[in-house]
Amino acid sequence: METLSYEIIINAPKEKVWDVLWNENTYSEWTKFFNPNSSSFMKSDWKVNGKTYFTNAEGAGMVSTIDSLEKPDQIVFKHLGMRDEAGNEDTESMEVKQWSGCFEKYFLIDFDGKTKLHAEVQTEKDWEEHMNTGFTKGLQIVKELAEK
Repeated sequence: METLSYEIIINAPKEKVWDVLWNENTYSEWTKFFNPNSSSFMKSDWKVNGKTYFTNAEGAGMVSTIDSLEKPDQIVFKHLGMRDEAGNEDTESMEVKQWSGCFEKYFLIDFDGKTKLHAEVQTEKDWEEHMNTGFTKGLQIVKELAEK
């Protein structure tokens, strides 16, 4: 497992950047590069240790939880397993246990009237190029949407 980091400076307040990141109307815009063949969705109860799902249009994807939340400054997701299209969750298989517990973190920092958005993700080496593409292109969309 390795940790990848991404940063972008956005000419908008933290609250607006936060809204672009997590609003259901804009989330699928900036995350489209992670899954070009399907829309991406996030459904969360917004509770620490609650349930958060990152899914495609069919409902398949990742089962996660919020490990830490300080709106609009930071959020840390902990990925726990996978969910299939029927809604069945797998948090116990050997395949899932190889990466279960990895983190995805977002920090929004005041930066001279702008916002520095810092994202980190723990991933396996095989997914590095996929993550680099998704985050590099996706955070550029966050910037464009927040600066409108």
